[in-house]
Amino acid sequence: MQPSTDRPSGATRSRALRRYGPIVAIVVALALVVGIVVATGGDDDEKTATKDKKAVAKIGDYPDGAIPFEQAEAENLDVTFPDTCDKKTGRVAIPFFFAPSCFADVKGDNGGATAQGVTGDSVKVVVYLPIDNDPILEIFTGAVGVEDTRAQVRATYEGYTALFQRYYQTYGRKVQLEFLEATGNALDEVAARADAVRAAEMKPFAVWGSPVLTTAFTDEIAARKIICLGCTGGGLAEWYEERAPYVYPITRTADQSQQHLVEYIDKKVAGRPAEHAGDPAFRDKERVLGAVNLELNEESVQLAERFEKRLDDAGIDLALRIPYAFDPGRLQEQADSIIARMKEAGVTTVVLFGGDPVTPANLTQAATSQDYFPEWVATGTLVDTTVFARTYDQEQWSHAFGPSGLFARIEPTKAFFWSLYTWFRGEGPPAKDTNALLFPQPSLFFSALGAAGPNLSPETFRDGLFAGEPTPNVITNPSISFGDKGLWPYTDYAGIDDATEIWWDPEATGPDEIRRVAKGMYQYVDGGRRYLPGKWTTEESKVFDPEGAVSFYPEPPARERPPDYPSPAGGN
Repeated sequence: MQPSTDRPSGATRSRALRRYGPIVAIVVALALVVGIVVATGGDDDEKTATKDKKAVAKIGDYPDGAIPFEQAEAENLDVTFPDTCDKKTGRVAIPFFFAPSCFADVKGDNGGATAQGVTGDSVKVVVYLPIDNDPILEIFTGAVGVEDTRAQVRATYEGYTALFQRYYQTYGRKVQLEFLEATGNALDEVAARADAVRAAEMKPFAVWGSPVLTTAFTDEIAARKIICLGCTGGGLAEWYEERAPYVYPITRTADQSQQHLVEYIDKKVAGRPAEHAGDPAFRDKERVLGAVNLELNEESVQLAERFEKRLDDAGIDLALRIPYAFDPGRLQEQADSIIARMKEAGVTTVVLFGGDPVTPANLTQAATSQDYFPEWVATGTLVDTTVFARTYDQEQWSHAFGPSGLFARIEPTKAFFWSLYTWFRGEGPPAKDTNALLFPQPSLFFSALGAAGPNLSPETFRDGLFAGEPTPNVITNPSISFGDKGLWPYTDYAGIDDATEIWWDPEATGPDEIRRVAKGMYQYVDGGRRYLPGKWTTEESKVFDPEGAVSFYPEPPARERPPDYPSPAGGN
């Protein structure tokens, strides 16, 4: 059966994007590491960096001068390591589960000025800081309790940088942060391009962060051959290949999330009875799938078309797909229409993909008002966060399940990005609500510096990242890798690779992502077991089975606890 679609007009999409901005911006401010919606802005025909022709490094194939501890031991090399190396484990001596391998000291000169922003003594990094009191953000920050100021964000970046500077290998160079204060709000493309030009004029080696609602800033930085780490990019692999080797998002791309979703539907959902539907009449019927997606721009249209083709290639029927525009004045009207069409088509299972975390509230309200109780497949884009799921109609959402790029949660102050800062400084990070969002940039950057070796350049930065082993497949942290690891059908410039399975429990009580304790939590199947692409099993799903499910861990599981080292702040 061919799905039917009703696309919003181009004008409506443009209007919707601007109104959608506050939602995405506040989402980013919620200190969530993964799950960001498909990025927008920046046409493919605009100025970009030259497409990378040489993404070559294999595991262990580090650039010249980058010698990891395990290689030095295996080859009995005559090298020394920093005093911050734990010689028993061969890893940096900090209480961090993902602490990298130690890298040997450089003998003699480190090469000096090997690239823009690099000298023999320093590496310049420009850190993008959004404006304080963004009038768009203020519409929502009060409601969700995010209170971090730009000064607190800056202090937290400085604290993490001091930590990694002290413990990681930088070959005698000190990372010097310079802060760029934004001149426009999170969705202002003109200001984003102007700010990127200002950043480039500071002549850094790398930039951390960008506006969250447009790729314009990232386009300009990449076109000037500057590393952009944790910057807003596109949803497709082609976007990153065209800007390589300069752009590295921390999260999965939208296309990678979609591949997980289609595999999950194929192996866990399609062809089975809709046993988790709220309507008893659906439970013995084979699932009839309907999809709902947010349409923002031509890239989101392309992603939706790929979704349909991937399902079709897997032999999976989709009764209909209905795109919508994020127009706050029409959200409920659109939701009412979408639900009416789903009900009329006999859809038992509504799949939400490529959407936003607010519209499900309208959709579930409309479903209840129309006495329609299907299954809901929650597929991410922060729909899989407790803080948003608590705002949905709970009678409906008690039938929600699906794959998630997030990971089994730990009590927030016991999570690694909080506890590591406390270990180093003796107190929690100043940006109490957004520290999880800030941590990945300095953590990944300093890891890449060691792996790049003394001859630092964008190419050795890339090759060092590509040479690293994927991080361990555990349950309270994602598995991260870059390059060609046999996981994706292209060179991977994004970080997170794996996913887990969740279901909504309206009776569970615990903290959400910004530490508020209340009723309603996602449960993680099999304690948060994670799956790499291609590795989802065909075993019967255990969603809504409390046995083995976990809503959050008060402490990291025993096998995921890092080594204990004395605190430089005097505590432990």
